[in-house]
Amino acid sequence: MELQEILIRLSVATLAGIILGLDREMRGIAAGVRTHALVALSSGLITVSAFMVHADLLAAGDTSVDPLRVVQGLAQAVGFVAAGTIFFARGTVHNLTSAANVWLAAAVGIAAGIGQYSLVIAGMAFGVIIVTVVRGMERWVPGNRKATAVDTGQAAQEGSKNERRHVKRGADARKRPRRLLRQRERRPAKQTDHR
Repeated sequence: MELQEILIRLSVATLAGIILGLDREMRGIAAGVRTHALVALSSGLITVSAFMVHADLLAAGDTSVDPLRVVQGLAQAVGFVAAGTIFFARGTVHNLTSAANVWLAAAVGIAAGIGQYSLVIAGMAFGVIIVTVVRGMERWVPGNRKATAVDTGQAAQEGSKNERRHVKRGADARKRPRRLLRQRERRPAKQTDHR
């Protein structure tokens, strides 16, 4: 594989990751543009490397190597990364969409690494539609909690409470180290009796 083809494949993977991460970044979610771009780039890079090794081994006469095992391993590894973004708090699960989007970025990176550009374009198009257009349509689904919270304005009220809580915690966190230092300074040093 020539250097130009490698650079094209890795550039496509990185650009696809950036595009997929834009929605998450605009929503202020930690797994944003850089995370998605790095996941897609690393997936593309590992895939390109696996296919280059496979070609080299075939040229040397070794036919026992299967480059598709790399794709399987990447899917499992990215599954762990994506699972790390999911958390459960106050009775609800958070970041499922971000986890799925990270997994999609890896899949698009793998497709770019193999050189399947039409698959990259189709995967990106569907991914962008799902995280943007379908998100807007969720409010019209009957019984959807997200829709009722948005319609009643409850989400905005809860958001402002959470912001105040985080600001308060942030201020306390900044004061805490100073407070602990002052307490330590006030304590008399422990006298040890070495008899």
